[in-house]
Amino acid sequence: MIESPDSWSHNVVRSNLTNFNEICLQAFGWQWANNPVYRQFCLHLGITQIEQITSNKQIPYLPVELFKTQKVYAAHQNPEKVFESSGTSQSGNSRHWVRSLKLYEDVFISIFESNFGSLKGHCVLGLLPSYLERENSSLIYMVKGLMKASGHGLNGFFLYEQEALAERIRELEKKEKKYFLFGVSFALYDFASRFALEMPHAVLIETGGMKGRRKEITRDELHAHIRAGLHPGKLVSEYGMSELLSQAYSDESGLYATPPWMKISLAEINDPFSQPKPGKSGLIQVIDLANIYSCPFIRSSDLGKIHPDGRFEVLGRVDHSDTRGCSLLLAE
Repeated sequence: MIESPDSWSHNVVRSNLTNFNEICLQAFGWQWANNPVYRQFCLHLGITQIEQITSNKQIPYLPVELFKTQKVYAAHQNPEKVFESSGTSQSGNSRHWVRSLKLYEDVFISIFESNFGSLKGHCVLGLLPSYLERENSSLIYMVKGLMKASGHGLNGFFLYEQEALAERIRELEKKEKKYFLFGVSFALYDFASRFALEMPHAVLIETGGMKGRRKEITRDELHAHIRAGLHPGKLVSEYGMSELLSQAYSDESGLYATPPWMKISLAEINDPFSQPKPGKSGLIQVIDLANIYSCPFIRSSDLGKIHPDGRFEVLGRVDHSDTRGCSLLLAE
């Protein structure tokens, strides 16, 4: 039973969750009692009592598309922030009603440092033009928070000032100390086309985010192009959604790992209440227990595959689904 969602959620992101199933059932109970949209969704599926759900594998996943049309919110207090997705104007944007920005900050800093080590004293750069040009981006809020935590004097965002970014990188490379560059896919592609740089001390983090305006290429092709032009010491990807508080980061092979409170499963494309056979692809479903005030159980429109060690890869989006910020679309 969740008596204090604030303390519950902060404890969840600070533990290794050996009792994952129990914690999921607690989150389901809270959602049933406090999230009208999720409860109505469950009722529509024939779940009329919380006692019908005895395992996290039985918990239904809310389709992410409902964030476009419904206020998916499970708190009695007003939200501190409303983040919006980068969907096209034709399809509408998702809205994520965030009760606690402090929780979001704890989550993204914890996940980042568990993947890359301490932020303190390491420069953080952002090449995120499509996100900087609109309001209420959770990605921009996250990168700003990482910059604040690092405290480095050369931190900064770059809109279209590619020459200035190249000069900042050259300055950082002279210091021979690790630094981070977050980049939206099309901007990194253009940057790598224009400049020939050596970046052995860089951890380059590709975030996706193409908004449907460019020709599709594979992630492998994108990363090969970036490596050929920029030669980063490390090139990885970030997987997140505006509807979630948590993120997953890949290694250089393109396989993503999740924090203890975030789990991935798959659903059949044509039957979302069934799972594909092991090794087969399917719709990515996410349990994000940090999302207690929104919805911790979300079915995305992204296609993925889970590997035997629990890591997963993102294969793209399902045809005819809304254009999402994580698509891999590059210029002709």
